[in-house]
Amino acid sequence: MTTNSPYSTDDKVRENRLRRAAQRQGLGLEKSRRRDPNALDYDLSALIDSDGFTMHDPAPWGIHALDLDDVEQFLSGEGAQR
Repeated sequence: MTTNSPYSTDDKVRENRLRRAAQRQGLGLEKSRRRDPNALDYDLSALIDSDGFTMHDPAPWGIHALDLDDVEQFLSGEGAQR
């Protein structure tokens, strides 16, 4: 069975690992629901705190502005001061 998704198994494993890391820090990892690869926030994510606010500066087109590299950098403490 083949899929049309450009999202690899490795990316899904990495996303799940980052989701658990975010939960340990009291955050949620929310993925954009866009399915159009031409959309500006396609395949991007947002880190959300317990009050529902993003933990980064959202992009002009919406809150989903982080790719998995950005999420990993933020969670490791390199992306923002809290």
